[in-house]
Amino acid sequence: MRIIYLIDFNCPYSYIGLERIKKATESLNLDIEWEMRSFELEPSAGKRQTISTTDRYVDKYELSPEDASKKIAEIERIALDDGLKINYKDMLLTSSKDALRLTKFAQNMHPEITLNLVEEIFHTNLVENENIADIKVLTKIAISCGLEEYEAKKILENNYYNIEIYLDKEEALTNGITATPCFIVYRNEERLIIPGVFSAEEFEIALKDLSNGDLAGKTFV
Repeated sequence: MRIIYLIDFNCPYSYIGLERIKKATESLNLDIEWEMRSFELEPSAGKRQTISTTDRYVDKYELSPEDASKKIAEIERIALDDGLKINYKDMLLTSSKDALRLTKFAQNMHPEITLNLVEEIFHTNLVENENIADIKVLTKIAISCGLEEYEAKKILENNYYNIEIYLDKEEALTNGITATPCFIVYRNEERLIIPGVFSAEEFEIALKDLSNGDLAGKTFV
């Protein structure tokens, strides 16, 4: 079975959804080929941490500071239920482009370490609140996951994989995917698209139905 996961590192639901579908595959003891694809949500974000999550929610969703704080706290609680101790309220928004470029390189050249790399970048951003637009931070993560330092720096210090980031998003939009996360599951000639975050149990049901060829009349949206 092959699972394509579309994510952005500034999206806590991408982290939560990936964790849940991983749990579902492990529960079913499935042999999975994972493929990361990028969907940059905040292309205008810079490399310096300048705006808090609360302020961004106030501006983006036209919420009061109190309502923004409540929504962020709810996301943190949902993540904690899945064992992810994210600190979303203190995350300062920065560009995810370099992190996405690095993971696209890993997916193409070192697919066996890509899922671990993705999880480590999520952890660094959403749990430790380090700046994932900082090349030094990303290089350190890359080395810890098995990439050579020269490889990481070559990608990060140049414009490699910029076009791949753009094409991933354009393809997603063409196929009606407008948000993250989204999971596209293939088994033989069958394909199942699962947009958004479902519970681990719901992911498990969907994957089991796909494995058994029992998707007729079922929609996962």
